[in-house]
Amino acid sequence: MSQIEEGQELSDEVGYLVYNETLIDHFMNPRNVGEIESPDAMAVVGDPTCGDYLRAYIKVKDGRISEFKFLTMGCPGAISTSSIATELAIGKTLEEALKLTDNDVIQAAGGIPARKAHCSLLAIRGLHEAILNYQRSSPLPRVGEGKGEGE
Repeated sequence: MSQIEEGQELSDEVGYLVYNETLIDHFMNPRNVGEIESPDAMAVVGDPTCGDYLRAYIKVKDGRISEFKFLTMGCPGAISTSSIATELAIGKTLEEALKLTDNDVIQAAGGIPARKAHCSLLAIRGLHEAILNYQRSSPLPRVGEGKGEGE
């Protein structure tokens, strides 16, 4: 075995000790990455301790999160947990989505390294901020959109 192969094995082994298969999968194949054209709301959140930040975009239909996408400048933990958070939120009512917690993401991820928790949970903060921005900017009630517009 060459030294490069040995070093690669060590990197792979260390990676698996830090991030589990679920986190690695969501990092390598993140879901719902990108911007939403004409989002109903968005938010930008960050972690000043490490410089990570996230932009969260949502679309709402009939009081439910129909789309949730993100763009992030962050570590593998931030990317993978953001991907997981989008899957947890899509299809939920606004009230249900506001009840999602960091622990819900951690549980869905199968755990995250403790030293990465500060930057790995930006998506829940971004989701909550986007929902609050949506609620602040929307006339009430929002369910039944389109009333008064020829429907």
